[in-house]
Amino acid sequence: MSLSHHDSNERMSQIVVHRGTVYLAGQVPTDASAGMRGQTEQVLARIDELLAKAGTSKEHLVSAQIWVTSMSEFAEMNAAWDAWVAPGRPPVRAAVEAQLAKPEWKVEIMVVAALPEA
Repeated sequence: MSLSHHDSNERMSQIVVHRGTVYLAGQVPTDASAGMRGQTEQVLARIDELLAKAGTSKEHLVSAQIWVTSMSEFAEMNAAWDAWVAPGRPPVRAAVEAQLAKPEWKVEIMVVAALPEA
């Protein structure tokens, strides 16, 4: 079985690749002082970095799971998402309101992507 783990510690990996599919851990903002749009932009930039490290990109996204702390800020998250997602190639997506691990975080995003065909 082809299974590789990257950027791992004793608890989790940031990237796991299995049979041509790239799974990323949920990503959170690095600067929690930003608003919802700013935090979302940070998270999406980190996703870009991790996907590149795994050998793929947002153009190959399969699915996304998004957690926001308040649906009253949902439009701000969507504005950042819409500006980022590959035109004509949006993944399947679910977004829900949830309490995150740190109260200052407003958004967490987890994605799955395919590796490009050789």
